[in-house]
Amino acid sequence: MSILQSTGFGILGLGMIAEFHFKAIAELAGCRFVAGFDTIPGRAAEFCEKHGGRAYDNLAAFLADKDIDIVTIATPSGLHLDGAVAAARAGKHIIVEKPLEINCARCDTIIAEAAAAGVKVGAVFPARYHTSSKIIKKAITEGRLGKIVLADAQIKWYRSQEYYDSGKWRGTWQFDGGGALMNQGIHAIDLLQWFMGDVREVSAQTATLAHERIEVEDTAAAVLKFANGAIGVIEGTTSAWPGFLKKIEIHGSKGSIRMEEESILTWEFAEQRPEDEDIRKQYGGAAATGGGAADPAAIGYHGHKMLFESFVRALQEDRPVDIDGNEGKKAVEIIEAVYRSAKTHAPVSLPLIG
Repeated sequence: MSILQSTGFGILGLGMIAEFHFKAIAELAGCRFVAGFDTIPGRAAEFCEKHGGRAYDNLAAFLADKDIDIVTIATPSGLHLDGAVAAARAGKHIIVEKPLEINCARCDTIIAEAAAAGVKVGAVFPARYHTSSKIIKKAITEGRLGKIVLADAQIKWYRSQEYYDSGKWRGTWQFDGGGALMNQGIHAIDLLQWFMGDVREVSAQTATLAHERIEVEDTAAAVLKFANGAIGVIEGTTSAWPGFLKKIEIHGSKGSIRMEEESILTWEFAEQRPEDEDIRKQYGGAAATGGGAADPAAIGYHGHKMLFESFVRALQEDRPVDIDGNEGKKAVEIIEAVYRSAKTHAPVSLPLIG
């Protein structure tokens, strides 16, 4: 029998990203989609008519469904707290879409509520599960790059004005929590800090340059000081037509790595190993998806599938979740520091206080 035995999933919030959650769940052996909930009239019925499962428009009834073991939170970012806390208090384990919440204080509340309820909470950063990401992480951990000096993340995407106009919550501080960084750039920022370790200081500028009727930034740049001594740069925008795949570059005294989506563009070290050429051949090709650079739906769900599978295994083996609430908070903290620095025109130290 598969280690993934009968595990029931409920999806809270049935917008675009819920489709990716469903696809991931559907491919996990021993797992099943049980029910969906949404406050928009008719949306749950439409989703469940398409995918099966029970449709709920009453949150209490949804959370009372005894067949649901795990609730995935797929609402707008600023509503993650409400759904996650309600699910935790109902005794459900929780997987929360990025960002975990829109600031550190709200992240901390989710973490505390899950701990008090004795349930596990996971954050959705599927890029960590890509094989190329794991290969890069291993090389850094082994010291193959020598003294790391520079580490950069570039998220030069494009979103039309119509994208922001399509939902009243889009581009608002209350529900999006931020713009090009908190909404679009957070996956690359999480990978950057996962590769590099803790950030100690942030100096940043943000602006809204190419869009109207939004409160948040569509362009940002930040300089980071990492705990390991390296300097980093984050560039993020939703104004770079036609939109480009996200890139991460890490440079050291003995090696350099350049990543574009799941592809490894550069894999060079002063001390080569026999497997290096195979890695260049296997992972040096073009990205398989659009990566969301211009179309939010142009992403794969295989990362979600691996993340969900790992979460279920953690439950069954009673071990810590790979990307728990505290891990999910790290990228939020960096982005919150960017916003504080841009507002105050001064460097901001991490960890954040207050």
